[in-house]
Amino acid sequence: MIATSPALAKTLVTALPGDGIGPEVFEATRRIFEAAEAPVEWEVAEAGAAVFRKGIASGAPRETLDSIARNRIALKGPLETPVGYGNKSANVTLRKHFELYANIRPVRELPGVKTPFTGRGIDMVIVRENVEDVYAGIEHMQTPDVAQCLKLMTRPGCERIIRAAFGLAQAEDRRKLTCATKANIMKLTEGMMKRVFEEVGPDYPDIAQDHIIIDNCAHQLVIAPEQFDVIVTSNMNGDIISDLAAGLVGGLGIAPSSNLGDHAAIFEAVHGSAPAIAGKGLANPTALLSAAIMMLRHIGAFETAETIEQALFITLAEGENLTGDLSPRGHGVGTDKFVGQVIENLGRTSNLPSRAYRPLELKAWPDRTAHTEPASRELLGVDIFLESSLSAAELGASLTAIAEGSALRLDSISNRGVQVWPATGGRTFLVDHFDCRFMLNEPAAGNGPQGISDLVKAIGQKHSWMHVEKLQRFDGKDAFERPQGES
Repeated sequence: MIATSPALAKTLVTALPGDGIGPEVFEATRRIFEAAEAPVEWEVAEAGAAVFRKGIASGAPRETLDSIARNRIALKGPLETPVGYGNKSANVTLRKHFELYANIRPVRELPGVKTPFTGRGIDMVIVRENVEDVYAGIEHMQTPDVAQCLKLMTRPGCERIIRAAFGLAQAEDRRKLTCATKANIMKLTEGMMKRVFEEVGPDYPDIAQDHIIIDNCAHQLVIAPEQFDVIVTSNMNGDIISDLAAGLVGGLGIAPSSNLGDHAAIFEAVHGSAPAIAGKGLANPTALLSAAIMMLRHIGAFETAETIEQALFITLAEGENLTGDLSPRGHGVGTDKFVGQVIENLGRTSNLPSRAYRPLELKAWPDRTAHTEPASRELLGVDIFLESSLSAAELGASLTAIAEGSALRLDSISNRGVQVWPATGGRTFLVDHFDCRFMLNEPAAGNGPQGISDLVKAIGQKHSWMHVEKLQRFDGKDAFERPQGES
């Protein structure tokens, strides 16, 4: 939360107009802010396609990063990653550089925007963890035919986003928080979010709390979306269901978003750059304007935010000067006329009230490496991942012989998560990627006996191995999953 003085001194905001229709919707937002006398000044910076073409692979030059670091707040239009330029998303670059761990996506039925769900009273917020999960971007080709992506979820990452979601519920006077995970399948990663949610929940007794499996959440969003108030979830889950939810109320063209962290906040339109209509004066600025309204509340300009939001609501409800994507008659006005109508409606109050907002306070997290030392840790064995064209039986025989006489024994071999040695009687299509589990004859403290490195070296003389995972037990509890079919 960036505080302003009682007189609402102007806040300097880094403006990233973006690509395609981005400059048009930013200019539309700027005009409305100027007319409403919003307490904001703009520092325009560059990111996206033009930056990639200059050879800056991140899509965000140092000058832009420095501007955001100084101002601690930015408004961003859509950014492109042009084919043939750069290999990183500028959006992801900004989120990771500033550790913008909380993605906030409000989803509310808007007046005049007709959908199959109109009249259902949809008014929810999806809070998505924004930097971990498979979006950490750690991928490897294990064999020419097998790709691996590491799904990393941390206890601090789960606690940060869950406390942010509870804080948002309190700031917006919302009554229920739903945690959506895939904990029934991914018991260690997604399960961690569920466990932390249950641990943190008692700190917020005024908020009703429940858990839902993410696929059922998607189902329920279509069947009965009005049941949800705030949903908190992991990165990929949130990416998917937030777009689904936006579709319930009119689509990405009207969807705003904020990305919050300890040191910066970036507000953005969710939609793309729409190059087909760029420069034609047809763009709908609702999404970026709505994101800018969120930004005003972030800096404490609640009255100005409500004034602009109410003018937008009236413009949408009256339906006389809507852009083509919103016009119920199949044709619409240009961006300029839409903006002019919003400006003309400043000071009027619609039939749809704005929510009551209070400042959102995020917990400050210490600037140090997060670490938890268990009371006890034991090493039980190792998983050694191999590339091989042998059958499971042939590989099992070879590895059993290699391990004979060592401190470890071959316990099992799995292929894509299913045990294939010893045989279980099932029928599994084999690929050349085997997880070979070796267990110590006796659990060991620390990194275990030298025999582990000797075993890896011996295996490497006959087989091609990719990586090794330790099988540990923390505080008496196994810290690894077992393959399907293992007894």
